[in-house]
Amino acid sequence: MKNLLFTILFLGLFTFKSYSQNDDMKKWMDYMTPGKEQEKLAKMNGDFNFISKFWMDPAGEPQVSKGTAQCEMILGGRYFQMKVSGKMMGMDFNGIGLTGFDNGKKVYLNTWVDNFGTGIMMMEGIYDESSKQIIFKGKSYDPMSGKDMDMKQTLKIIDDNTYGMDMYNVVNGKEFKNMEIVYTRK
Repeated sequence: MKNLLFTILFLGLFTFKSYSQNDDMKKWMDYMTPGKEQEKLAKMNGDFNFISKFWMDPAGEPQVSKGTAQCEMILGGRYFQMKVSGKMMGMDFNGIGLTGFDNGKKVYLNTWVDNFGTGIMMMEGIYDESSKQIIFKGKSYDPMSGKDMDMKQTLKIIDDNTYGMDMYNVVNGKEFKNMEIVYTRK
C-alpha cells in the first residue's frame, strides 16, 4: 500500500512538474521568438543616406546636415541596430541606436548613444495604427539645465526605400520639433 501511495504521489508530482515546465518553456519561447513587430523593423535593413534638420530654436532656421546609416537586424532578428556617421553643427557625428520590441511587455524599446554626449537615451513606444508610426517617449539628459527632459520620437517607414524619424523636446508640457531625419536607401 505504501508503494502504491508513493507511486501515485510520484507520478502526480512528475506530471505537475512536466506540465509546469512545458508551460514555462512555451512562455520563454513566445518571449524570445521574433514576430511581426520585429519583421516591421527588418524593413529598414540596409545602407542609407540621410538628411537631417536640427532646430535649436523652434522659430529659427534648421541646421541641415548629411550622413550615412548602416542598418541591420542583429541577434537572430530580434533587434534593429543602426550605426550613423556624418556631420552635425560642423563636427563629426557618430551614433548607435538599438530598437526592439519586447514581446512580454508589448512595447517597442529604443536606446541611442553618440559622440555628442556620455549618456544613454532610453525610450518606450507603441505602434500608432492611425499614423502608421511608432511613437516613443522617454527622457534624455539636458546639459544646459542639468536635468533630464522629456522627449518624444516618431519612427515611420514611408516605403521600402525610405523612412523618417522626428524628435521632439517637451518643455513646460509643450512639444517642439528639434530634429527631422529622412533616410533614403543607397
